[in-house]
Amino acid sequence: MNEILDVIVVGGGQSGLACGYYLRRNKVNFLLLDKEEKCGGAWLHAWDSLTLFSSAEHSSLPGWLMPKSKNLFPLRQEVIDYLCQYEKRYDLPIERSVTVESVLLENKIFKIQTNKGVYFSKVIIAATGTWNNPFIPKIEGIDTFKGIQIHSAQYKNSESFKNLKVLVVGEGNSGAQIVAEVSKVTNVKWSTSKPPQYLPDEVDGFYLFNVATAKYNAEKEGKPFNAANYDLGTIVMVPPVKEARSRGILLSSGSINSIYKEGVIWNDGTKEDFDAIIWCTGFGYATSFLKNSVAADNRGILKTEQSKATEVDGLWLAGYGSWTGYASATLIGTNRNAKQTCSEILAYLHKQ
Repeated sequence: MNEILDVIVVGGGQSGLACGYYLRRNKVNFLLLDKEEKCGGAWLHAWDSLTLFSSAEHSSLPGWLMPKSKNLFPLRQEVIDYLCQYEKRYDLPIERSVTVESVLLENKIFKIQTNKGVYFSKVIIAATGTWNNPFIPKIEGIDTFKGIQIHSAQYKNSESFKNLKVLVVGEGNSGAQIVAEVSKVTNVKWSTSKPPQYLPDEVDGFYLFNVATAKYNAEKEGKPFNAANYDLGTIVMVPPVKEARSRGILLSSGSINSIYKEGVIWNDGTKEDFDAIIWCTGFGYATSFLKNSVAADNRGILKTEQSKATEVDGLWLAGYGSWTGYASATLIGTNRNAKQTCSEILAYLHKQ
């Protein structure tokens, strides 16, 4: 297309939709480009049993509350349904199966090269999240392992791991939840680089959002933020994790030193064979499509002030967690991030 749009949003998941809400409300000429074939964002790729960490009323995008769930926390499919209904409700302009390959700024206009042609816009919002940039540490011998080896981004359910000896690596939420699930069908060990840290049973994602808000407000007002006032851990005690705790399954075997073709060598020098390794070791940021316009570090982070890129005029990044806005990678937190981002963009376009 040859039309120069005001804004192109790269990514049609929750952050892209939230930005679309505010752009539409302000009558901006915009378009969302999404690489997925259908609606739902990264939730399309999440494992089958994944749920939110907060109840529906505390997990909503701007303008429309997520419908209540029969479950304590909404299921993966309920979140996908909500995102699909949300974009229809607000008639957001989205083109799908569009992969952005590169971005160049020429004469204050972005030229966006994709697998389906070239697009042009005055502003770009990157809202691609993290799912497409899984991180696996470069441990000695990792390429020699002969068994199954996947990242949590590729994990769907425990069926393919039945009767295998499985090692789950990573002390975060995904590690705890996958240990809980796979341990029901086979023998599992859990490797963590430090002892797992659990939140109190009553704490959920909404509490964490409120903590992030307190930190945000403190920094905005120039006041100190004392994390000691909050009982913080890493792992949210969702029902499957509580159930695994009751079975005595959530026991870390410590960290691994290296890998050989049949298994791993633990830090104490002990060798142990495994049939499969599931890496629950987090993600980088899916910003490689910007590499021709701006430099990023090895995690995909580039220099920003809040969500505005400081080295490229007209570029904003939304929904990447604490990097671009406190709790902005959550459904409830992306609202504040998107609202601020779009407010800055409106001011920028007004000056053009």
